[in-house]
Amino acid sequence: MTRSFRRIVTGHNAAGKSIIWQDGPSPNVVEVMPQLNLHELWQTTAPADNTGTVDTALGGIQLEPRDPSGTVFRIVDFPPDDAWKDADVGEAFKTMGSGDAHDHDAETAAMHETQTTDYAIVIQGEIWAVMEEGETKMETGDVLIQRGTNHAWSNRSDKPAAVAFVLIGAKPRP
Repeated sequence: MTRSFRRIVTGHNAAGKSIIWQDGPSPNVVEVMPQLNLHELWQTTAPADNTGTVDTALGGIQLEPRDPSGTVFRIVDFPPDDAWKDADVGEAFKTMGSGDAHDHDAETAAMHETQTTDYAIVIQGEIWAVMEEGETKMETGDVLIQRGTNHAWSNRSDKPAAVAFVLIGAKPRP
């Protein structure tokens, strides 16, 4: 039996507010050999450079890719919300070189928007993906495709959550 993966895709409504656009099983699954299944979740185009020997993970942390056509792959450990409720969120975004990404006017403290397409895979625990209008609880194995939307993360449990992210530089939306 083919396993199913939950895929969540963000988007924008007619008013330009961030929303959960799609939420359901991976829409394209192909069995290429017996019990070897490909689950197509999303695609983008961007040439990567595999030449050289520089370890690009070394150097400063930056929220978005340094190059508009670049990528970032990271794992984020999210403590329960209570652990950081008194933190200066704006300063945290500045530390990541992305003070402009933080939405200071949002009701949700860590609301931010990046000019990226992000793949977020929950690898431990549970976390809420919060949009300007709507939110959804994600659990281990769930995948979210974040498409340049204003969003935040909320760990409402009493245990840490870990999320793997791939951020891909994208054209800004108008």
